[in-house]
Amino acid sequence: MQNTSSRRGFTLVELLVVIAIIGVLVGLLLPAVQAAREAARRMSCSNNFKQLGLAVHNYHSAYKKISDFQGGTYNYGSSAVPPTANTDNNLSHLPGLMPFMEQQALWEQISNPWLVPTTAPNPGTIQAMGPDPNLSLTNHSNIENYDPWLTNVPTLRCPSDPGVGLPAQGRTNYAACLGDSYIFHNGWDAIGGNGVPWRNGDGRRTPQLEGQSRGFYVPRIKGRSFSEVTDGLANTICMGEIPTGLGDSDTRTQAGISGGNNHSGNNRLDIRACAGWIDPLRPQFWDPTVTSRSNPGETERGYKWASGRAWYSGGYTIFPPNSHACAGRNETTTVNAPFGSRHQGGCHVLMGDGAVKFITDSIESGASGAAGQHVISYGNTDDFGSASFFGLWGALGTRNGNEVIDEEI
Repeated sequence: MQNTSSRRGFTLVELLVVIAIIGVLVGLLLPAVQAAREAARRMSCSNNFKQLGLAVHNYHSAYKKISDFQGGTYNYGSSAVPPTANTDNNLSHLPGLMPFMEQQALWEQISNPWLVPTTAPNPGTIQAMGPDPNLSLTNHSNIENYDPWLTNVPTLRCPSDPGVGLPAQGRTNYAACLGDSYIFHNGWDAIGGNGVPWRNGDGRRTPQLEGQSRGFYVPRIKGRSFSEVTDGLANTICMGEIPTGLGDSDTRTQAGISGGNNHSGNNRLDIRACAGWIDPLRPQFWDPTVTSRSNPGETERGYKWASGRAWYSGGYTIFPPNSHACAGRNETTTVNAPFGSRHQGGCHVLMGDGAVKFITDSIESGASGAAGQHVISYGNTDDFGSASFFGLWGALGTRNGNEVIDEEI
């Protein structure tokens, strides 16, 4: 007798069915994997903010005040090269926090004189606290690079933000909350129609300027403390998240340019001035046919962590998170710069008490989209201490608006 046994393999149909099933399973699994990765990145981002919150509180414990926004040194003459190189009172709130966030080595570089080598086009010694943090890459080449301003600090970067490398210098995703008004964000007094800057040392603050400086951080004024946050630290945003530029036409990282350039109530104040230039088919990007916007290059959002210009390291609670940015002459002067992030649906904020919250894009923001609504008008002396125009979002951004926040955020 013969033992006959047959070996049977997969048919083509069975093989295709197996492949199809595997494909379906992979298709179901990938979104879950991506969601898990984003959840991990979001948690890491939140942890970075918690570290910044500890740094803010430790700084306040040491000096009885918060770090200055647009502080530093000032000399008449060039702020970019020796011997007069200085910060031009343009430092952000972040350099002073370095020794309180495990960046002592970087702080030692910043807080000591910097020797520019004789091989540089402009050799010499730069005084402690460094040159102007708004240096261009060309300015850096003239002193063979001031390394601290070009350093990327890991704690200042959100893992969900893919931005990396030039033309950015040192990026930051964490910006100071400057309140609900962007007028005078460079801290100039308006006395007799002429700007008298705080940097000259007279320290004068007009009632008009006080009326516009409503955030946790106040540009170009020294000595602000927790005691001045009368709305309560738990009810006031200290810092918010921002996305950094990727060289595209993102409305959050390139600003629309309205052309407004005076204090009489024109486009410089109109918070809706740039809305018509958004691409209706891609509402997160500017219409490519519109030229009234900043150009990609060295001046995109979040590109210079050490700079106290609001475009690089500040934000306002006027438009809700991830809204478009709108500037007057250019993005580094007067600019409505909202908070935002690369996370889905909102952004993190650091409250004054150190708590980290995730704020959704749909947060109630009052009249930020209303026809004819302007930012707090120039010349008002009684806006300081009044409720924000911009709903819950504006109330969270002001330190003493006397608003009552009766809901959990």
